[in-house]
Amino acid sequence: MRPPRDQTNHFSDDLLGAAVPSPPAEDAGDARLVERAREGDEDAFAALVARYERKLLRVLTRLVHDHELARDLSQETFWRVYNRLDRFDTSRRFGPWLFRVAVNLGVDQLRRRDAIPPAPLPIDPRRDDDGTGPCPMEVADPDPRPREELAQEVRHVLEQLPVAYRTILVLRDLEGFSSAEVAAIVRRREATVRWRLAKAREQFRRLWERRMQQQDQGGTDPMCSPSPSTSTPTPIVPEARHAH
Repeated sequence: MRPPRDQTNHFSDDLLGAAVPSPPAEDAGDARLVERAREGDEDAFAALVARYERKLLRVLTRLVHDHELARDLSQETFWRVYNRLDRFDTSRRFGPWLFRVAVNLGVDQLRRRDAIPPAPLPIDPRRDDDGTGPCPMEVADPDPRPREELAQEVRHVLEQLPVAYRTILVLRDLEGFSSAEVAAIVRRREATVRWRLAKAREQFRRLWERRMQQQDQGGTDPMCSPSPSTSTPTPIVPEARHAH
């Protein structure tokens, strides 16, 4: 299985590995597959694609809110990685490198365009930064509106966040990457990731409350729906826990 033809040339050579402590057994398997792929075993690279393609597509779709564009970016990601396997440090983790390439491509797209088409996001229970308790955005009372409608509202608010904050929320709160993994993907210190995550959640909460106030006051935003009779709580930013 061959990745598609490369369509762009901009790629930073510093995206060739990510140091993350205590790599799991799956990462050792990735390293073996990379070694085989370097030797010309196309089945080995196909196995890497099969292992990561679904989650990679989810991350990109949630980042750029366009499924077809996300699919193109996913293919571009695998092509770039395929062409640089000989420069990848197999003592480091393959997954964070792969997702870093994908996120960089997605962020480039976000910065080049003016608008993002709508796409629904699921709303699921959350955890906090350490995975031991409720997410700071969690509330006791659920939003009474239909799930899909609420998901569209979440998407709309996410689009108003700075790209750096949105990226952190997508990776940490939507896809469930650990703080260490997010740090490896975005090439920032873990402490910086935690700080940005807290800021992103805080800004999301403020934007959400402002949007709900506009609806309560009969705002004319075409994406707004009639507000419920009671105040609408801040939703839980979703996180889907799927294996790579």
